Amino acid sequence: QVQLVESGGGLVQAGGSLRLSCAASGRTFSSDTMGWFRQVPGKERELVAAKNWSSFSTYYADSVKGRFTISRDNAKNTVYLQMNSLKPDDTAVYYCAAAIGWGVPKRRYEYTYWGQGTQVTVSS
Repeated sequence: QVQLVESGGGLVQAGGSLRLSCAASGRTFSSDTMGWFRQVPGKERELVAAKNWSSFSTYYADSVKGRFTISRDNAKNTVYLQMNSLKPDDTAVYYCAAAIGWGVPKRRYEYTYWGQGTQVTVSS
């Protein structure tokens, strides 16, 4: 059974940093795409960052470029989202997701596996 478990969310002041972790079990995603989405109440879940670990193609939403970095630790089968210079607009539930195959999908339905989400709150 494939599981993605996020951790690392919390409350931080504007300008601060957080690192989210997504630990995968049940399979490795060494050649697939792992991504981070976020969602606030009443809005669509949006892709924040994603990377295909075969081609190393990477996507960042314009709103986080230069501030967020996606990375992974193969030995731990864990993907990270380093978030710096956080803003109140970054407040959301963040979800880890995995898409099987090539490319860097942008749409929610293209991702097969999902974590349960972790809350990030940035105070002003």
